[in-house]
Amino acid sequence: MRIDKFLKVSRLIKRRTVANEVADAGRIMVNNRLVKASYQVKEGDVIEVTFGQKPVRVKVTSITPPAGKDVAREMYVVLEDETPVQ
Repeated sequence: MRIDKFLKVSRLIKRRTVANEVADAGRIMVNNRLVKASYQVKEGDVIEVTFGQKPVRVKVTSITPPAGKDVAREMYVVLEDETPVQ
């Protein structure tokens, strides 16, 4: 599944066109690499999307589209910030 579609289906981003724009702006990284909207997501990938100043890091657990939007969050696990607070 393409990353723009994954972000929309998993409800991380509301619209696929917005996900495309975010990717074109260079604000999506997968496994510490910048990717385009056409990147094929795989289970186990770590996705980092920058919203403003705060990046959101998630690990993909499933690429199968959910039956409903209430279970869309089961497609990923939010990773905590791993940088130590000073």
